[in-house]
Amino acid sequence: MSNPDIELLWWAGCPSTERALGELRAALQETGLSGAEIRMTEIGDELQARERGFVGSPTVLIDGTDVAPAGEGEIGLNCRVYRRREGRVSPTPDPQDLREALRRAIGSVTQEVKR
Repeated sequence: MSNPDIELLWWAGCPSTERALGELRAALQETGLSGAEIRMTEIGDELQARERGFVGSPTVLIDGTDVAPAGEGEIGLNCRVYRRREGRVSPTPDPQDLREALRRAIGSVTQEVKR
């Protein structure tokens, strides 16, 4: 089984990148993917933000899909705000959203292998 593509988009002006990376590593450990590679992609300017549809730092993509879709979030170099499941505001995605996205990715890879 191959690991999902995991990418963390970040902007240098945001202080939450390390926290998000730590929470992502914990989710990988909990889902049995501790050996998976995390691709760190710095979004360095407004043009790159527009090209990537970057709605703020940090953004976690699993197989190209945002773990917490922002809907109509403003694209650009800014810090992202997430709403946790219990309603609290956070600078990082809800850990349950990370785990669920990883499990979905594992499931879709497993389904592809069975075909």
